[in-house]
Amino acid sequence: MLWLKKQMLVVVLLLCTKVAFCKSYLIHTEQEFNNILQQIKPGDEIKIANGTYTPWSLIINTNGTSDQPITIKAETKRKVIFTGDAEQPVFKLTGSYTILRGIIFKNCNVLKADKHTGILVELNATNHCRLTECVFSENVARAQFMPIVVVSGQGEYNQVDHCTFSNNVDNQELQVRITKETCPLFTLIEKNVFKDKNKVSWKNFNGGECVQVGQDPILLGTIQSKTTVRENRFLRCNGEPEVISNKSSNNTYLKNYFEDCDGELVMRGGHDCIIDRNIIKGGNSGIRVNGTGHQIINNNISNVKTGIRLMYGMAKGKTEIGFYIAASDCLIKNNRIENVVTGIFIGDSKNADWTGKFDTTRYPSRVMQDVAPFNNTLAGNIFINTQTNVVNQ
Repeated sequence: MLWLKKQMLVVVLLLCTKVAFCKSYLIHTEQEFNNILQQIKPGDEIKIANGTYTPWSLIINTNGTSDQPITIKAETKRKVIFTGDAEQPVFKLTGSYTILRGIIFKNCNVLKADKHTGILVELNATNHCRLTECVFSENVARAQFMPIVVVSGQGEYNQVDHCTFSNNVDNQELQVRITKETCPLFTLIEKNVFKDKNKVSWKNFNGGECVQVGQDPILLGTIQSKTTVRENRFLRCNGEPEVISNKSSNNTYLKNYFEDCDGELVMRGGHDCIIDRNIIKGGNSGIRVNGTGHQIINNNISNVKTGIRLMYGMAKGKTEIGFYIAASDCLIKNNRIENVVTGIFIGDSKNADWTGKFDTTRYPSRVMQDVAPFNNTLAGNIFINTQTNVVNQ
């Protein structure tokens, strides 16, 4: 017993020694921040002094460890506010095991100018980095298709959690960016709140997603990002028809809650995604599906027009190119659909003509949406107070 006590004392002393060597810095300006970056070691903490700041432009290449991450945070949570014009990323993390915590971004204008693009937070080629407990409120995108938070580059295991996105205007909230060269892997987006987003003012009312995983479903939709989006809340999100827009493969959408949203949870492109145990309550429609091999299971959908829509396409499978891929080989099982006009619509957008509506040089696709959904399995779905349970167009 005495030996065990001595061993425990040694462990405690070692832990205390580690903590003692960690430093805490209080900074007041962008220059002060840059001045200390080369000194930062695993376990260190950088506090931004309470106050209101115009957007900085920081590239933060700090590298912590799993047991001693580096933390960048407000001196007091949500007492640090960034506001004003942002033409470049305000915080661009490029390292590993770094946490950005407790900062407010309010009334920022994200701009495009001189080949620069304003982003409020970017995790670029980071590994095991985290954005948490931050607030993004009343920020405005001054050009179309501009996100305010981006996970990009060839990184892994990054996380955005416990953040609030509210009343933002004409923007995309959170983007996992996929290109021909790079795709972040195993991104986790969880326990965030997205709320009170009005319809965007852009052409075709496009470019107002809350979460977008991939941007090019036609040419890059087969790329596997293995992103997980779980336990987020989407309240009155009306930016555009897609609240969540999936445009890549092997992603998971789990236990998210949608209330009174005009848009849907959309498999716009990609394949082999899992859509499990989401709750969709009120608003327009529930889940829209293109692509192959998706599992739409155990969801609870109520008080919308249509619960689940399986769409026509211009092509089929994982190798053909089509602006839309017909829904095929999907499993639609154990969903509870209540108080809707149509429970499950198999074959929406039949024979839609997209002539002149997309670039057929960039996307060598047929323009007629005339390939019917096929090989989809419906099993164990429960319909309550629906005008029509299943429509097969």
